Amino acid sequence: MTTIYSHPPENGSEGVVLDDHLNDVAARVEYVVPPGARTPAGEPLRPVVKTLGYVHDLGKATTFFQDYLLDDRQPDNELLRHHAPLGAFAAYFALDARGFDTETCLAGFVAVAKHHGSLPDITDYIHTRAHRREGVEPRERNSAERRQNAVAKQIKNIDDNARELVSTVFEAATAGAEEWASFRDGFGELLDDIADTVAATGTTTGINRDALSSSCYGLVIQCWGSLVLADKTSAAGARNVAETYTEDQPSLDRLNDHIADIEASVSADPDGSQSERLNHLRSMAREDVLDNAADLAKAGGGVATLTLPTGMGKTLTGLSAALDIRDNLGGKRVIYALPFTSVIDQVVDDVSGIYDTDDHPHLLTAHHHLADASIEDNADADEADRSDDVAGMLGESWRAGLTVTTFVQLFESLAGPGNRQSMKLPALRDSVVVLDEPQSLPLDWWKIVPRLVKMLTEQFGATVIAMTATQPKLFPESPELVEDPEQYFEEVSRVSYHLDASTDRYIEARNEGDPKSYEDAATNLSEQLIAGTSALAVCNTIDSARHLTERLVENAPDAVDVAEQYDDVLRKKELTTGEDVAKRVQSVGDRAILHLSTRLRPADRLTLVDAAKELTEAGHPVAVVSTQLIEAGVDISFDRVYRDLAPIDSVVQAAGRCNRSFERDRGHVTVWWLAAPPDVEKTPAEAVYNRGTSLLPVAADTLASVRSDDGELTERAVARDAVERYYDRLHDDKCVGKQAYADYVDNAQADKLSDLSLIDQRPSVDVVICRTDADHEIVESVRNAANAYDFDAFSDAIDETKPLRISVPVYPGDDETKEALNSLVPLVKNERFNRATGVRVLDVRRFENHFDQRTGFIVPDSTVAHQFI
Repeated sequence: MTTIYSHPPENGSEGVVLDDHLNDVAARVEYVVPPGARTPAGEPLRPVVKTLGYVHDLGKATTFFQDYLLDDRQPDNELLRHHAPLGAFAAYFALDARGFDTETCLAGFVAVAKHHGSLPDITDYIHTRAHRREGVEPRERNSAERRQNAVAKQIKNIDDNARELVSTVFEAATAGAEEWASFRDGFGELLDDIADTVAATGTTTGINRDALSSSCYGLVIQCWGSLVLADKTSAAGARNVAETYTEDQPSLDRLNDHIADIEASVSADPDGSQSERLNHLRSMAREDVLDNAADLAKAGGGVATLTLPTGMGKTLTGLSAALDIRDNLGGKRVIYALPFTSVIDQVVDDVSGIYDTDDHPHLLTAHHHLADASIEDNADADEADRSDDVAGMLGESWRAGLTVTTFVQLFESLAGPGNRQSMKLPALRDSVVVLDEPQSLPLDWWKIVPRLVKMLTEQFGATVIAMTATQPKLFPESPELVEDPEQYFEEVSRVSYHLDASTDRYIEARNEGDPKSYEDAATNLSEQLIAGTSALAVCNTIDSARHLTERLVENAPDAVDVAEQYDDVLRKKELTTGEDVAKRVQSVGDRAILHLSTRLRPADRLTLVDAAKELTEAGHPVAVVSTQLIEAGVDISFDRVYRDLAPIDSVVQAAGRCNRSFERDRGHVTVWWLAAPPDVEKTPAEAVYNRGTSLLPVAADTLASVRSDDGELTERAVARDAVERYYDRLHDDKCVGKQAYADYVDNAQADKLSDLSLIDQRPSVDVVICRTDADHEIVESVRNAANAYDFDAFSDAIDETKPLRISVPVYPGDDETKEALNSLVPLVKNERFNRATGVRVLDVRRFENHFDQRTGFIVPDSTVAHQFI
């Protein structure tokens, strides 16, 4: 062979020569893995991954692969063109030759073997790929032995045709410790050495799980993620190496200036009014947190909690602490993780208002499932090499100085990530991770999350801050950044709680009790409108919120529909800020109604929430019916809040939307138990919170236990006493956490981890909803970019669709929803953009029966059961 390629000449390109690609990937490791990174054995990680970079594509040097790559000729045995297995064995050999710990060699073996795939059960994989039986006839060989035989033929083929190239590669990979000839001649013994590291006798599986330490999984994903990032960005043609991997850091000084501006605009008198006292407490809490954050950094980081009441400015306080720790520990990145996608855009907007993100594109990244509509991982490693979606890759690799993301993206990228997900793992090294509202994590994950956090702090050198008003005791031994949380809960007494008669009936008779009707609930809300006050009702399901809204509209026919005014603004192409909408509402009527759920587009929700905030601040009576999306991170305040029965942390979060800044002497929070919507058997509370672990009885009984003899429930009694008793009971009753999940990490069972999910695995379809000409132009830009294979433009256009997209779950037997979604046209049809081909487009002008201006996406003539948020 005259020229040996790693990537072929095509579409006018010259192609990439193999040794150039190997050297380039190894060189990129300098930017991907920091010099201080260490393996569990204390070895420097950078030379480990650099060695993998040199050998990962060594199998491409065969004539079998070159014939396939250049002429699409398949060898008689397809295994002969697969390049990763040979590279994996070369990786183990090279690392062993350099004297690295055996477990480090095994991690390198798996990382190279799967640099185009997903991680397996690591112990089992090592054993099956290297174990061989003596004297087996060719026709009796198992799949692993056939692959070993193919690798042996590849080694001979390379020795015959590319010996000079691989000799040079081996000299670099082993730092001159061994030669290609040693690997070539010792392949059979190498197989035995690898298999023996995890072999067991007298067992049914033949493997010894105790052979690998509990740190092995973390080591593998570090090696794998670093190699995948360096390889993919090299293959995709990201030529400006330094710029590709370098972040822009949001400065603490700029954030301090922003907070100082806020504090200068409000009074913070410790002896003044309640609102002035609250501002003083916010400032005091922030100073308290920063002092303790500095101490945490001096101690080397780790895990800490930050516990403050709702409305105390935790977002900016937590971000301040994270930036301070980053600076003191010499880190580079902050990862801010939230439970809900609905909150991400608000946090991003807040950060964008503080920093000049337009001129600093590497400063901020927003990443959740709506950002993933790019090129899909390809099962064919050689096809995967032909992707050049650089922008999509970098967006998913969290290289910015600040990434705002979801728990799903963070923890599923640590627990059995897909190949593309692995690229964000290097960004976690020496990072500061903020977990905002960790109590929202699914109960089944309450044992694995502390285990993954331990891996983050011990193996990735990260620092983690768990921040909430209702600490779920996931990290009970961790230091608290708030010196005395009790003083803040004592001082911040803004609401009183009341248990509705329906909740008492649940406490007494459980599901046999009589829940509150929607007619009665709507009457309560309309009475608040008539009294000239604002009210929020938080429901547990979309169907419940929709039904309560319908009853409320019937009970208050003279109330202005905020969504109707917003729709009119959109149709007339007028300004669509929340302030604009609020002014129109005020000019039309004396009271207003608003519905919020995830069936409304994110862009619409943000504007409508802003409108509601403007109305409440102006003292304009408004009744809002919402799903749980309003409970986290929404800075809005109502006179009264009604919460359908839920776990105590959700009740406290809802209460945080009541009398938030002491606008009145005391706000009122009522917990009621809503009935099932029509054609639904279970009440929304039962449907959402009594699946698997029954949370409602624990929550209801705990609330009753802190109620005084006169029926009063003080804020402190609920926010502190009830929360503590609730979590104690859940932990004592072993209601939370599956130990098996944490064991998967310790046993390096990546395949098991990849089957886990933080969200219900019900099928869903993303829908782009077009309401204006500008929306249609965005859709057309996506299609044009896909048709032109312009991956950078496609990534930018897809980002523009995020505010217009909703996700619609499809339940088993729900043929009406399937039919409604299938009637919509695909966003793109180009198969190279697999993730985007499943996205549908709803043109509300063509499909009016699929969309309601008040409640968003609907299924025409639907009698579908309740649909969760």
